[in-house]
Amino acid sequence: MSVKILSITLLLVSMCVSCHSSEGTHRHHPGPVPPCCTVVTKGNMTADVVGQIYHELAARGHCVKAIIFYTKDGKLCADPDAQWVKDLIANMTKV
Repeated sequence: MSVKILSITLLLVSMCVSCHSSEGTHRHHPGPVPPCCTVVTKGNMTADVVGQIYHELAARGHCVKAIIFYTKDGKLCADPDAQWVKDLIANMTKV
């Protein structure tokens, strides 16, 4: 993975962490609604994933812990404990 992609990924992760940590101080989230997954797929969807970007989501409210990948049809909520998800993230983060 190039340094540019790694930098963008780290920026996005830090923004997510920043938004998540300020969530407890605001009753209503100012700005865009953070992504939420209410269910996750456990089946191997590696072939459908496009790009090298993913987001890790913590469980909160009705949202479940998930990894969001992107496909040509939109977001894909995946089980972070599934082996195919761990393998795909490992491939994406190889330097």
